[in-house]
Amino acid sequence: MRFLAQGGVEGSSPLLNISIFAIFVIITLAIVIRVSKKASSGASDFYTAGGGFSGPQNGIAISGDYLSAASFLGIAGAIALYGYDGFLYSIGFLVAWLVALLLVAELLRNTGRYTMGDVLAFRMRQRPVRAAAATSTLAVSFFYLLAQMAGAGGLVALLLDVKSKTGQSIVIAIVGALMIAYVLIGGMRGTTWVQIIKAVLLIVGAGVMTLWVLALSGFNLSALMGDAVAHVGSAGEKLLAPGAQYGKSGTTRLDFISLGLALVLGTAGLPHILMRFYTVPTAKEARRSVTWAIWLIGIFYLFTLVLGYGAGAIVGPDAIKKAPGAANSAAPLLAYELGGTVLLGLIAAVAFATILAVVAGLTITASASFAHDIYINVIKHGQVQDEQHTEVKIARRTAVVIGIVAILGGILANGQNIAFLVALAFAVAASANLPTILYSLFWKRFNTNGALWSIYGGLTITLVLIIFSPVVSGKPVDPATGRSNSMLQGVDFHWFPLDNPGLISIPASFLLGYLGTVLSKDKANKEKYAEMEVRSLTGVGVEKAVQH
Repeated sequence: MRFLAQGGVEGSSPLLNISIFAIFVIITLAIVIRVSKKASSGASDFYTAGGGFSGPQNGIAISGDYLSAASFLGIAGAIALYGYDGFLYSIGFLVAWLVALLLVAELLRNTGRYTMGDVLAFRMRQRPVRAAAATSTLAVSFFYLLAQMAGAGGLVALLLDVKSKTGQSIVIAIVGALMIAYVLIGGMRGTTWVQIIKAVLLIVGAGVMTLWVLALSGFNLSALMGDAVAHVGSAGEKLLAPGAQYGKSGTTRLDFISLGLALVLGTAGLPHILMRFYTVPTAKEARRSVTWAIWLIGIFYLFTLVLGYGAGAIVGPDAIKKAPGAANSAAPLLAYELGGTVLLGLIAAVAFATILAVVAGLTITASASFAHDIYINVIKHGQVQDEQHTEVKIARRTAVVIGIVAILGGILANGQNIAFLVALAFAVAASANLPTILYSLFWKRFNTNGALWSIYGGLTITLVLIIFSPVVSGKPVDPATGRSNSMLQGVDFHWFPLDNPGLISIPASFLLGYLGTVLSKDKANKEKYAEMEVRSLTGVGVEKAVQH
């Protein structure tokens, strides 16, 4: 088996890898520039492409937004190293879409205009609720951006033989600069087309590799899994049963339950996914979007099962652990073993495309939330001359700031397992956003005080538990890599035992929303709730609100 050479892949061509990626960037930038010429200068076009995408188009774009670096790099690596337990990420990410389809997609599309704050503020006091919604949106976007940027650093270290942390940091900065360019030039319209192209490339690329791996094992999945077990040796049987990663103790079993809750409930609270429901003209198209997304995402996650066990069988867990980026390198290493330099370069370009498309979607969502919710409605009380032009200008400036913050955070998180970092973003979304959204849509008595308790309380609890968890400090040094799997090396200030806080933070947020409501003297606006109920369920009045 060909092996790693001083941080890169022996025999790989950094020049070829850069060239393929450069071609992708040039083509997508050309498309973004072209579609941007058709766009108006208003907020509706910048944020939601004027609602001009069809359900299938938006469904493909949603899958492009959702199938992040965590899905392609992190999950394949987790399956290669942990087998059954790694595949639980795929199951959790996929099942989560049923919650989004049944409880959120259509109702959200009928109720809001641009952001999650529009929905939450529909029958609440505008300023405090919009400020809270924007704060939560920025927090979720930051954690998600951390994961994508960490993926960029590890991928470049592997493909371009960039061994120094300084070199990897420079590449992360370049990815951040490209992300900002996509958003500033194309807005949501350009970003959506990048996501559509990336989704097609990713699913086709993963499909080709899946067929290739299956062909090597005679299209016998059992034989492939047996080869992965054999590669590990006597401990390989753990790959086929629960417990390799989450069955070592009572604490790790609780961690699995916590992770599962975060994954299943987090999708319906992810602001960059929720915002995509506004890019279609009707609620019916929003439902079609989710249906298309479920099929595409489900097919892709079946591919990850084959790719993960294929990487375990062909590359081997020891080689994966020693590679730059560790688990995140499993898919690129498998590509090299299958098709050499050319396939590695192509898969590298797809992985970069994945990162760029997702970070662009996150950036436009976060900047829209700040400009629309905080600047226009909180700071300026909705009283702005030439509101549309001003709002877009503020959103563009915010995108630059978010890009810089994402670059700095990505440098700090470089080397972490990105599937796990994304799971933290899901925990924040499930704790701070989902309870408030569900209460707003379905509980007549819910009021502003309950919304603030739920958002700020859930966000605070989640962030505190993450900061003082083993994810940030305190994990033992891994003999295979010589470093701890915690973000901060050489320190230990953790007291919360679980890696993912969802088991505590999600129920706590639901409870806080309830207590904040029943203990408050605020009276719910029953008239606005009745209007919201009719609009969310029937769509009556939606077009008038969107045109406003």
